[in-house]
Amino acid sequence: MDQANPFTANYRREIRAGLRDIAPVAVAAIPISLLFGAVASAKGLSPLEVTVMSALVFAGGAQFAAIETWIQPAPILTLAFATLLINARHVLMGASLSPKVRMSRMQTFLSFFFLTDEAWALSERRALERPVTGAYWAAMGIVLWTNWTVFSSLGAVLGSFLGDPARIGADFAFTALFIGLVAGFGRSRATLVTVAVSAAVAALVHHFIGAPWHVASGALAGIAAAYLAAPEEARS
Repeated sequence: MDQANPFTANYRREIRAGLRDIAPVAVAAIPISLLFGAVASAKGLSPLEVTVMSALVFAGGAQFAAIETWIQPAPILTLAFATLLINARHVLMGASLSPKVRMSRMQTFLSFFFLTDEAWALSERRALERPVTGAYWAAMGIVLWTNWTVFSSLGAVLGSFLGDPARIGADFAFTALFIGLVAGFGRSRATLVTVAVSAAVAALVHHFIGAPWHVASGALAGIAAAYLAAPEEARS
């Protein structure tokens, strides 16, 4: 029993850390979730359909992109391509995070269903000090998944009663939060160059070409910038 206590204490400590770190993200996600549910409902989706979509897809950007182009009958190939392009960044995030998580290969593969921009950023920041454990990741992922599913469903039920969150700036909550997370990575030359190049390329592509091409373009530009800005010994 004495040998089990340190393990149990560490397990609980990791869960508490995950809950603490994800709490601001979960709060910021509420107006976005409600907005998605309301928009999806206005497009003709039932609350049940919104719930199933949020629970199975769990990708806010891709879901908004799909709803924006939703017509009857739904253009399945167009929606699938847009979703694939927007979520292609998850491949890069997964490759970056995999060596830093303390889970088996199968556990990592399954748990990355809960991979989001915010969970990735929080985990990368934590990995600067210690490995990312399964307990920490599960606490973040399950809370954010439940939060997104429940409140998008509620948004579908409430529908037009919500009004437009943009009036009070709630639509910018997630963006502002992620800017804060990125700022927490530090101010090294490589980090600053990577963020600046990625943001500039994404903004230019969005302006001249449009969504969803700016997502993949910004990600690829950031990777190239990070490689070129990294010290020569880190590349080898």
